[in-house]
Amino acid sequence: MKTKKTVALVAHDNKKPDLLDWVREHIDLMVNYQLYATGTTGKFLEKGTQDVGSLQIQKLLSGPLGGDQQIGAKIAEGEIDFLVFFWDPLEPQPHDPDVKALLRIAVTWDIPFACNRASANFLFSSAQQTDSYQRKDPDFTSYLQRSVLRNA
Repeated sequence: MKTKKTVALVAHDNKKPDLLDWVREHIDLMVNYQLYATGTTGKFLEKGTQDVGSLQIQKLLSGPLGGDQQIGAKIAEGEIDFLVFFWDPLEPQPHDPDVKALLRIAVTWDIPFACNRASANFLFSSAQQTDSYQRKDPDFTSYLQRSVLRNA
């Protein structure tokens, strides 16, 4: 992983206040990361942290308009080191397939992700945060070979 790690921040509407609260509690850490966020979440976080220091957040599209997919693409391209996604499991989401795709990409590319305050606290208190951690890229050779055989 790079020296300055990159974090993607995402939250469903009902969880945006929780994510903002968590970011404000950890503002001293957040300024050390390159931050990406889906559009609405990014705007919400920037507005909600103006009084405690300015966060530089690169905002992508809103999640339902493609922002979740943009973050997934950045994960697949090796540009995102961590995903913090405060998702709402109790509220139906019209873009649920996008959400599942984003979580699948995070697992596929073996990046750490947090889905709530507790897992975010554990993730960001890890000694790996300050160490030079070398993520091992998954080996998709067998998958690619199966795919070629099916299409032959």
